[in-house]
Amino acid sequence: MAPVRLCGVTKSFNGNTVLHNIDLEIYDREFMVLVGPSGCGKSTLLRLMAGLEEISDGAIYLGDRQVNHLPPKARDMAMVFQSYALYPHMTVYNNIAFGLRKQRSRQFGWWQAMQASHREVIDQRVRQVAQSLQIEHLLHRKPKELSGGQKQRVALGRAIARNPQVFLMDEPLSNLDAQLRSDTRSQIVQLQKHLQVTTVYVTHDQIEAMTMGDRITVLNQGKVQQVDTPLNIYRRPANQFVAGFMGAPPMNFLPMQIDHQGNLIDHCLTQPIAIGNASIGAVGTDRQITLGIRPEDLQPVIADHAHFVGIVELVEALGSETIILLKVGGLEVRARVSADISLERHWQIGDRSFWRFDLQKLYAFDQFTGITLHHPYSQS
Repeated sequence: MAPVRLCGVTKSFNGNTVLHNIDLEIYDREFMVLVGPSGCGKSTLLRLMAGLEEISDGAIYLGDRQVNHLPPKARDMAMVFQSYALYPHMTVYNNIAFGLRKQRSRQFGWWQAMQASHREVIDQRVRQVAQSLQIEHLLHRKPKELSGGQKQRVALGRAIARNPQVFLMDEPLSNLDAQLRSDTRSQIVQLQKHLQVTTVYVTHDQIEAMTMGDRITVLNQGKVQQVDTPLNIYRRPANQFVAGFMGAPPMNFLPMQIDHQGNLIDHCLTQPIAIGNASIGAVGTDRQITLGIRPEDLQPVIADHAHFVGIVELVEALGSETIILLKVGGLEVRARVSADISLERHWQIGDRSFWRFDLQKLYAFDQFTGITLHHPYSQS
C-alpha cells in the first residue's frame, strides 16, 4: 500500500481549465472521499490518478514514484466505475479472474500463464474474493442475471482480486436504490478497513461522504475548498460554500448587519439581537455579514420570545423528525424539529410561525468573500 500525492495538478480541455492547481495528499491506507456538486471536477481528478486522462500540468506520485507519465496498467491502481463495466459475455468468475489472467500474461507470457499452477492460484484468489463479498454462489452467472447490487459487488471483486496499492471508486453506488446503497456503503467501508488499501472515493452525496471517509476533500469549480475529517468539515467549514454543501437539510444563510452597538439587525428580525453573549460576539461591530444557522439549531417559541416570524410553506414528516420550510422576508429557511414537537405544534401550510436562534450555534461569513469569520466550535 502507498500514499498518493497530487502536486499542482491542473487539467484543461480545449483551453478551458477544469481543475486548478490541485495540491492533495492522500495518506497510506486512508479512505479519502472527493465530494462536490456535479461538474466540480471530482471524477476528472480520479481519472487523472488512474491515467485515463493526461494532466495538463503538475505531477502525481504513488509513494515516492511519479506515475503521471505511466499508462494505466502500470500504475498499480484499480478503478471501480459507476456503470460497473462488466464483460456481458463472461461469467462472474471470469469477470473477476480477467485482470489476474492479464497480469500473469504480461509477467510470464501467455503460455506460462495458462499452466496448472497459475490457474490454481487464480482460482484460489477468485474464490477468496467472492467469499469475502458473499457472491460465491453467483460465480457461474452472467451479468444480465444479476441485480444492481450484485453487479456492483462483482465490479468491486474484480478490483480487489488484483491486490492493487490504491482503489479508485467513481460514484459506485449511484445506480442502487436507497436501502441497498446504505447497506453497500457499509460493506465497502468494512472491506476497506479489512484490506487496508488506500482508497479514493468520488461521490456527490454528502451523506456518503460524511459516513464513509476518514477525511473529505470538498471541491467546487475545480478548486479544493477544504480537506479535513467529516466532523471538522461539518462543524468548522472553511467558507460558506462548504457550510451550505455539507449538511442535510443545508445550513440557512441570512444577510445581516452588526451595528455599532453589537446588535444583529435586519428587516426579517422582530427586534435587534444583542450578540455580546452569542457565539459570534467576537466578530466585531458595524459590519455586514452572512449569518449561518443549521436547521436543527432553530427553536419554535411563543411570539414574545421570537427572533423572527416565518410563513410555513411545506411540512415534511420524516418519522423521527420533521422538516419545516419557512418563508422569511423573501428567503427560504429550513428548520428541523423532533416528531413530538411537530405533533404538538401541528403546523399547517400558510401558518405564521415564531422561531428563535440558538445564539450559541451561530456562524458568521464574510458577505463578499464567503470566508468563515466565526463558527461556534472555535474553543472546542
